[in-house]
Amino acid sequence: MTFEPDARLDPGQVRDVRGRGGALAVGGGIGGIVLVTIFLLLGGNPSDLPADVLTGQTVGTGQESDLSAECQTGADANLRDDCRIVGYVNSIQAYWGEAVEGYSPALTTFFTIAVNTGCGTASSAVGPFYCPPDESVYIDLGFFDQLETQFGAEGGPFAEAYVIAHEYGHHVQNLLGDLQPGGETGAESHAVRTELQADCYAGIWASHAVETGYLEPITPEQVAQAIDAAETVGDDRIQEQTQGQVNPETWTHGSAEQRQGWFRVGLDSGDPNDCDTFSADI
Repeated sequence: MTFEPDARLDPGQVRDVRGRGGALAVGGGIGGIVLVTIFLLLGGNPSDLPADVLTGQTVGTGQESDLSAECQTGADANLRDDCRIVGYVNSIQAYWGEAVEGYSPALTTFFTIAVNTGCGTASSAVGPFYCPPDESVYIDLGFFDQLETQFGAEGGPFAEAYVIAHEYGHHVQNLLGDLQPGGETGAESHAVRTELQADCYAGIWASHAVETGYLEPITPEQVAQAIDAAETVGDDRIQEQTQGQVNPETWTHGSAEQRQGWFRVGLDSGDPNDCDTFSADI
């Protein structure tokens, strides 16, 4: 996906804590160091992390950048990976700001290794996530490389756009009162329906992305990148790859077919009302 070169970016919607050193003060078992109230992750489960995943690590080691100086226009977004994500955040929030009455912007934070959030301390091992208490999206940009190397996704800019738009789908759910905690799992569970709605909302944004003024028309190849990413992070795909078998009773995000299907529903419809996964046959 290519940005309009003259589009004005708003880097103020993104906080960059990459490159900030300092020992991470953690202790105790897994419950003490990972998210306490986190609801929904794009991939992975904090409880699956080894208890020492953060011990002795350093928060935020990596490249330093000044997004306010370096990410000013769509031309910058076409040249730099981090500016590209800033552009996606801007476009996504521009759409939902018009579509949802009383929409309040959510901050996105770039980090490396680990980050302190309103939900507790999180490792980059949990993947991109949305934290309801502080209404913020968190992402280690290295996840996009992992999506390709570990999960076998095709990758590409619009695969990244899908990931960011999915997390902002959770923000929309939170604002509308549809984001509820719960530990149930299974192919028909509330957790799966919640994730599939976020996938659908990602498709809704994609349907209107050009209208926000940030992006040039989406090509079929770019749509294919998003569809591939959605398929790659399906519960069945991940279970088959990591466990060698598929167990629908433990699903939390939905199958590959469901995830790409609901993204497509949003993309083809463009109407958020068509994303009612809670009452639909999923």
